[in-house]
Amino acid sequence: MAGLDERVEIDPVCGMKVKAKTAAGSMEHAGKTYHFCGKGCLAKFAAEPARFDGSAAKVEEPIVAGARYTCPMHPEVMVDRQMPCPKCGMALDRVGPAEVRVEFVCPMHPEIVRQEAGDCPICGMALERRTAVAGDEPNAELEAMTQRFWIGLALTLPLLMVMVVGLVPSYSLASLMESTWVPWAELALATPVVLWAGWPFFVRGWASIVNRSLNMFTLIAIGSGAAYVYSVVGVVAPGVFPASFRGSDGTLGLYFEAASVIIVLVLLGQVLELRARERTGGAIKALLGLAPKTARRIGKDGVEADVALEQVQVGDRLRVRPGEKVPVDGVVLEGGSSVDESMVSGEAVPVQKAVGGKVVGGTINGTGGLVIEAERVGAETLLARIVAMVGDAQRTRAPIQRLADVVASWFVPAVLLAAVITFVVWMMYGPAPHFAHALVNAVAVLIIACPCALGLATPMAIMVGVGKGAGQGILIRNAEALERFEKVDTLVIDKTGTLTEGKPRVTSIVAAEGFTEEQVLGVAAGLERASEHPLAGAVLAAAASRGVEARAVVGFASVTGQGVRGEVDGQKVGVGNEALLEGMGAAVPAELGAQVEGMRGGGETVLFVAVAGRFAGMLGVADPVKASTAEAIRELQGAGLKLLMLTGDNKTTAAAVAGKLGIDFEAGVSPEGKAAVVARLQGEGRVVAMAGDGVNDAPALAKADVGIAMGTGTDVAMETGGITLVHGDLRGILKARRLSHATMRNIRQNLVLAFVYNALGVPLAAGVLYPWTGMLLSPMIAAAAMSLSSVSVIGNALRLRAVKL
Repeated sequence: MAGLDERVEIDPVCGMKVKAKTAAGSMEHAGKTYHFCGKGCLAKFAAEPARFDGSAAKVEEPIVAGARYTCPMHPEVMVDRQMPCPKCGMALDRVGPAEVRVEFVCPMHPEIVRQEAGDCPICGMALERRTAVAGDEPNAELEAMTQRFWIGLALTLPLLMVMVVGLVPSYSLASLMESTWVPWAELALATPVVLWAGWPFFVRGWASIVNRSLNMFTLIAIGSGAAYVYSVVGVVAPGVFPASFRGSDGTLGLYFEAASVIIVLVLLGQVLELRARERTGGAIKALLGLAPKTARRIGKDGVEADVALEQVQVGDRLRVRPGEKVPVDGVVLEGGSSVDESMVSGEAVPVQKAVGGKVVGGTINGTGGLVIEAERVGAETLLARIVAMVGDAQRTRAPIQRLADVVASWFVPAVLLAAVITFVVWMMYGPAPHFAHALVNAVAVLIIACPCALGLATPMAIMVGVGKGAGQGILIRNAEALERFEKVDTLVIDKTGTLTEGKPRVTSIVAAEGFTEEQVLGVAAGLERASEHPLAGAVLAAAASRGVEARAVVGFASVTGQGVRGEVDGQKVGVGNEALLEGMGAAVPAELGAQVEGMRGGGETVLFVAVAGRFAGMLGVADPVKASTAEAIRELQGAGLKLLMLTGDNKTTAAAVAGKLGIDFEAGVSPEGKAAVVARLQGEGRVVAMAGDGVNDAPALAKADVGIAMGTGTDVAMETGGITLVHGDLRGILKARRLSHATMRNIRQNLVLAFVYNALGVPLAAGVLYPWTGMLLSPMIAAAAMSLSSVSVIGNALRLRAVKL
């Protein structure tokens, strides 16, 4: 047995094993001595001993909007909820919104994530916040680029005036231009433009070379830098240049104005691009702005007070007055009103809310007053999840972008080679001065061929398209789902909660001999109380309306595709279909067969109840088809989609619903069977989308080419689907399909614009037309064209905001 000093204790703060003899610190509390691995753990314990000694009640810390939790030993661990550290098991500490590390990501390369602002090592673009913030927070990159542009422009205008004066045929002006101080004045004006206003481009260009990831800034830095360095040497040491560098009159050409104008025009392009990119994030900012800053909380003593939204906890009672925004997701406890949910659902018609109804944070209350109980707060509210989903989706990459990536990876080296060939050809075969013509045309090739438009073509359209969808209640999980949806030709649809309202009600109760309707309903309600199935709510509502008490159930178990079972007063009970009854040794009496078929033929789902191996009775549950379903089905079929309804219901019930809607169906399908049907259709060469809202739909949603989760359903469905329809209306599928077509069409337009621009621009800059027309493309014109190409791509992407879905 180990001695006292050799015994091993557990540090109550971090859970590590500590020898009492070698512990870094000890403390006596409540008659017990605690030992610690380090001074930090000792300090934490001394400050809050009740938190670690087990005397305090274990209360899960509420999720707070904007808060994160980090490990004191592993600060790289940062999550949005309280949990043990996955590395060391220590309890995580909460850090407030001001302390949370802000992450920055590249808009073109989302795999590049940094803890501070900077430039992307791949493309050189400025990194952006991963998560948008509400309000008009200043864009530091835009402010810096704007300042550099205006100062650069002010210094460049005199250089352009010098160039224009030199072209005017006037003896007095010619004498002025021959003054020895003019080149030095040009040097003085151009130096701050190139070396200060254009410094970010040289930093990014150098980084691209060091990282061996050549990009647009490589070309800009080399092009403008070459013109500037050549001109500086021409002023400081003109004698080093041989005759081939000089004109027929022996003068040496200087290109300070070209270098400066290139920098200023690229800065202008950056400013316009940054402003346009800010507009692409407008959808997220609009969503963030929906959440109110405060809530009116009702205390346990009935006293009401306005509190910050971050202080609201699950279970709090909140008052929502007429015209106010609903602060968090919750359920109505008192009152009734119509609520405008258009901000998150895209539907303009207000939704009536009564006691028991669900409300969504950020929506606007109408003329009635409500008292709600908070169910989801902070990062768990629907609005917060939408913002997170949209932000993540805007950073994903569509498969079509691989084409642009492959081209871009070869493009810059090819442009550098084209510039070298242009320089050599003009040196060997061009007119005098050979070097000057070679330099100017090589620089023009470098500048006009910047591949920024090519790189922006896809991500800008994705950002705008995803944001557009969010405003219409269509949440796109990733760009791949948006692209795939365009090619979908088959739509598989779940019945309950997708085609139907998902708000079934019990329409009939049949009790077997020896049982009463109240007994049948009480057993069914007791079992369904723990079930997530849409029909469970109908059973519980029927029991409540009849004053029937739900029986206490132990050993509850859900049998996928069959029903639920457990024990009541020591007797095994179950509620479900025929397969569940057979598994419990019970069977539906033959004389009830016709009645069962009649109920199903009327569109009812029949739930059978078994008690102690005997058939106890059955419940008929009707779930009416949504009012919008028939119209949506017709439009989907008109769009060329093949529709197939899948359901776990009996064939007769399914046929009644499918017959009303005029679609094909398969009934009695298990969750695994739904996924198998999707796989079978895919094997036939079809591109399949699956729409569903329940846990039982998750396998099929994951298997489908595009999973469409109805937002009125379960979290599992929303997490599995590639697209989520907030309103749960099939017409949203039509909107999503139109959005997919519009976005992909926009991407293709952007790629064509970028490819055609570069295909035409490079030969023109190289001077292919010079032998026939004598025309050369100035580097300044090339810089303007390059900037306008990027702006045109972004402007085309922004047109998606006006698309009607």
